[in-house]
Amino acid sequence: MTPQSHPSAVVAAAAATDPTVAHRTRTRTVQVLDRAGNPLVGAPVTVEQTGHDLGFGCIGFDEVHRAGRRLAGKPFTAAEEELHERLDALWFDLFDTATLPFYWGTFEPEEGGPRTAALRAAAEHFVSRGARVKGHPLVWHTVAPQWLVPKADDEVLRLLRARVQRDASEFAGLVDTWDAINEVVIMPVFTKDDNAVTRVAKTVGRVGMVRLAFEEARAANPSATLLLNDFDMSADYEHLIEECLAAGIRIDALGLQSHMHKGTWGKDKTLDVLERFGRFGLPLHFTEITLMSGDHMPRHIEDLNDHQVKEWPSTPDGLERQAQDAVELYTTLVADPRVQVITYWGLSDHGMWLNAPGGLVFADGTPKPSYDALRGLIRGQWWLAPTTATTDDDGRVAISGMPGRYAVEVDGSRHEVTVGDDGADVVVR
Repeated sequence: MTPQSHPSAVVAAAAATDPTVAHRTRTRTVQVLDRAGNPLVGAPVTVEQTGHDLGFGCIGFDEVHRAGRRLAGKPFTAAEEELHERLDALWFDLFDTATLPFYWGTFEPEEGGPRTAALRAAAEHFVSRGARVKGHPLVWHTVAPQWLVPKADDEVLRLLRARVQRDASEFAGLVDTWDAINEVVIMPVFTKDDNAVTRVAKTVGRVGMVRLAFEEARAANPSATLLLNDFDMSADYEHLIEECLAAGIRIDALGLQSHMHKGTWGKDKTLDVLERFGRFGLPLHFTEITLMSGDHMPRHIEDLNDHQVKEWPSTPDGLERQAQDAVELYTTLVADPRVQVITYWGLSDHGMWLNAPGGLVFADGTPKPSYDALRGLIRGQWWLAPTTATTDDDGRVAISGMPGRYAVEVDGSRHEVTVGDDGADVVVR
């Protein structure tokens, strides 16, 4: 039978017939042979998905804290450890791409003393379980080290280059995706604190800062995927991208933040953002998504950091709305083939930025309706659960579903298959 012919045995995920995401569906044909190379006809085959190509991510900051405590010899209480294990299980039951914090000021609070060991332990925790890891960020003016402020501009730039080189190099092979530089649009005009990165950005310029971050990171890890990341979805960010591309800077993907503390974007705004930033022909990563399960922040607030409250509870209406918003947003993003990674900014309400009810899980580890709704998509509708089929007259079975990793089991022998590649796999019994 030629590679173009179609086997009668087909194993298909629900995504194959979902009109919103069917265009992402791929089919891979597997032929089952015996040890003599003969097709096994009518053989029972179990197929199940084990991973998505499309990155469904979340931050993994809690794991860094846990690793730091462990390295410092400060054990958790039994209750703390139990909660962490519960949250860890929920994380891996939904997500496959972890964003870890490399904020320079907290990563290296004292000059020459980076927290490399804790970050490495956290990254290894995720990679050992099959997750991908992204570092956030290599260059940013916020959470910059205070020990940098008294230094002369030339020295600041030297140290900034050295920081990018050091961390992109030391974590190569473990962390191969980076927000190379974060929030450049506001960087030279930022006035909330006195930091050395904003100071040098005023003279180097936005494009110059982007060039520094990308060139140093790429030199340190040539195989890295490097993002330009920003919260500013206005034309100012579009113009910055245009200027960087015109300057010959190689950007691997665009990072688009979407913290929705003041109100959900809705489908129309999401489609507008996709169209305006998709025109550059670069992969799109939605890097920082937050959806409220409580009241939204007052609309008049410009800087989200200005909204400081002691308590910001979830509400019954907010919980229902968060779940609906999550389904609409994720479905809209997955429907666009330019989107490669979708990252939610916090699994649980514990430690949530601004004390907001933005987690998909309550602080005690109880899933919210939004968690269950997203799991129903990512590990349900867009996922192939273990399914048994029988090989056809040529010993073949076709797997149809979202691109990713699949396991094929025949008579107790398990084989890994990638759906999304061209050609046919041969599984030997």
